Amino acid sequence: MSERSTRPRRILAVVVLVAGAVALVASVSAGQSAPVAGPAPVPVAQDTLAHSISVAQDKLRRTPRDPLTWAQLGTAYVEQARITADPAYYPKAQGALEKSLQQQPDGNGAALIGMGALANARHDFAAAKTWGERAEAALPDTAESYGVLADALTQLGDAGAATDAIQRMLDHKPGVSSFTRASYDLELHGRIDDARAALQRAVADATSPSDVAFCRYYLGELAFNSGKLDDAAAEYDQGLAVDARNVSLLGGKAKVAAARGRVDEALAGYRDIVARVPLPQYLQEYTDLLVAAGRKPEAEQQYAVLDSQQRLFAAAGVTDDLTASAVAASRGDNAGALTHAQAEWGRRQNVLVADALGWALHLNGRDAEALPYLDRAAVLGGRTAAFAYHRGMALAGLGRKADAVAALADALEINPYFSPVGAPDARRALDQLKAAR
Repeated sequence: MSERSTRPRRILAVVVLVAGAVALVASVSAGQSAPVAGPAPVPVAQDTLAHSISVAQDKLRRTPRDPLTWAQLGTAYVEQARITADPAYYPKAQGALEKSLQQQPDGNGAALIGMGALANARHDFAAAKTWGERAEAALPDTAESYGVLADALTQLGDAGAATDAIQRMLDHKPGVSSFTRASYDLELHGRIDDARAALQRAVADATSPSDVAFCRYYLGELAFNSGKLDDAAAEYDQGLAVDARNVSLLGGKAKVAAARGRVDEALAGYRDIVARVPLPQYLQEYTDLLVAAGRKPEAEQQYAVLDSQQRLFAAAGVTDDLTASAVAASRGDNAGALTHAQAEWGRRQNVLVADALGWALHLNGRDAEALPYLDRAAVLGGRTAAFAYHRGMALAGLGRKADAVAALADALEINPYFSPVGAPDARRALDQLKAAR
């Protein structure tokens, strides 16, 4: 058996080993009543993190020469940027981490891990890989260094090395961080049941409300991406029971409402989310729903907010041509979508970027060039509705009707709600192709 074929099996072995513990924890917690949420509380993770930052700042005011605390502060700033969607924390993180490295240039694993996390957050995945390798050399028995490496390698498209890094995380520290990464790796390889088992193991290991909410969100995403709306809603609700203002979970609820045809409810949910956390992901989902609802003037307003937010991220050192390509495609800027997708492909060549580049080529009428990229998007074995839809449309453009029908039908079988714009378009195209046969 080849080395490549043994990697996923080894991760699965760890997941299966603890499946009994997952079931036991679930049975005990099922009898507990959910905590009552207060009026519009601050998300749990944000509140906890803000306290950690304040404590570190106070300590450094008293003892400024403290490389470990500088490293902890910098890493906390990276996480705060993620939670608040405020990229102004990235320069603060860089300053704190560089201060730590100035005070302790050698063997400063904590700062190296923080720099790797910062580089990943800024989408500089090549730099993140370098920082992760340096962190591994400084702290070879620390799971966090492998987490940085796993994230960078996954985004760079080095799937085998990413799986290896995740396995090292599991070997050193089989907890929430390692099992959630294992879940994503398994999902990319099309092993949805195993991905779910890994996330259930992560829930069993979770000791804080923010970790529970994090795991429940991704369990909800696995269910939603398989078209299982009731299961998705149940997972989002369980997460909200412990973190009532978690925007990821609220976004999941809005997405389910849209899929169920409760468009006004979904739009109200997204409106609240983007007002508090204007991340490009939520803004794009909101604008897609506005377009699908025929509310294009409001969608244009949100596109303007998205443009502004992307400029803020760029000013803070974030490079994200993948999102820019998707936004351009949504707005009908096909040339812009292709330019951004090509730029992203020049930096990293994973399945997400392969799909984006293939889709942009299709939108520009270059289906023969698009198809190899769209085929490459499925190379790991993952079944993604949007990928199948994009491939189906390119096949239709090439006149390969039977193959196009199969791909579009597959997209709608995987998840008939995958996009408020794309799913209806897939149905229309499928109906037209069948009528023409």
